[in-house]
Amino acid sequence: MRPPLQKQLNILDYGLRSLWQKKGRHLCVFLIFSGVIFLLASFQFMAASLTRTAELLLATVPDITVQQLSAGRQIPLAEESVAHLDSVFGISNMSPRVWGYYFDERNGANYTVIGSSTPAADPLLESLLVSGRYPVAGERAEVVLGSAVISNLDLQERNSFSLFRPDLSRISLQRVGVFRESTNLLTADLIVMSIDDARDLFAMEKHELTDLLIQVGNPTEIPTIAKKIAETIPGSRVITAEQIRKTYEAVFSFRSGFGAVCLLASLAAFVILAFDKALGFSTEDKQEVGILKILGWQTRDIMRLRFYESLATAGCAFGLGVSLAWAHILFFDGGLFRFVFLGWSVLRPSFDIVPFIQGRDILLLFSFSALPYLAATIIPAWRASIVRADSVV
Repeated sequence: MRPPLQKQLNILDYGLRSLWQKKGRHLCVFLIFSGVIFLLASFQFMAASLTRTAELLLATVPDITVQQLSAGRQIPLAEESVAHLDSVFGISNMSPRVWGYYFDERNGANYTVIGSSTPAADPLLESLLVSGRYPVAGERAEVVLGSAVISNLDLQERNSFSLFRPDLSRISLQRVGVFRESTNLLTADLIVMSIDDARDLFAMEKHELTDLLIQVGNPTEIPTIAKKIAETIPGSRVITAEQIRKTYEAVFSFRSGFGAVCLLASLAAFVILAFDKALGFSTEDKQEVGILKILGWQTRDIMRLRFYESLATAGCAFGLGVSLAWAHILFFDGGLFRFVFLGWSVLRPSFDIVPFIQGRDILLLFSFSALPYLAATIIPAWRASIVRADSVV
């Protein structure tokens, strides 16, 4: 008697040869299956890659951001409120900031304007420049621009340009630095200037701030210090770096989950198709089963044969689909689903997405795609294996 392992290898070998001989019949199922896996994997890889990119870019986010609220809406934070925080032990640095959105009527785009008292020391903007420098403290009308802003303003080699104040008077500005394109997820629509220029652009009072960036000496004390700040400044909203990271992760996870749910409908339709196709085995298939039984094959052997055929189809389709999804993210930056994750903004960020895949992502994809297909072929395999040899041969 042949060893059990050798018997299984022989059945597998026969199944692979049978698939190759009848490749035309199985090609349609294989291609559709690969396409469904490609779509599911692209969504999963896109979400994982964007989440990873956000984590890397947000690594220098200030430990705590303080804003002032009134009736649930953000209002300017008075500078005198900053003095109240001197009594909070554990704060290593405080950096006031003015920021807001500037609408460019010429092209219908919104720019994010950030005014900082010390831009070069701003933890959010550190090491993000590809050329130039940050505005020098005390100097006016100097700005750093994101790549999308430069393109929209059509600056090209020009450094001087103007923006309009709320009263439609002009403020002249000079470009002194440019952000890296690799950080476009955060800086594509960004304009950084001095805090006085930002107040001038938005017509704010000299003592007003938008928010306050705080660094904490001991990271383990961030939740405690955030609670003390909220108690010290009534009506304030205190945001920690961890909350910002979780927000980005939740946004990308929600969008990928929504897309995956939509695609699961196509996966279910494919499983039904595979089940129906497997049920309708031809006269040739019945004759093959009859001959195998005459040669001594048992029902369980024929079921193993069909299982190996389904497993080979699922494995090859899964490998092809995942490989295409990887290439889609690596070489085409997820072009098919990019707008789903990055939104509809006129200044939609343009940046290279670095694929980031974990073992759990592969396992999840296999569980949601290959396993349902294998389960759908169990009943048809059983029906094919119980055919009587004398009825077909």
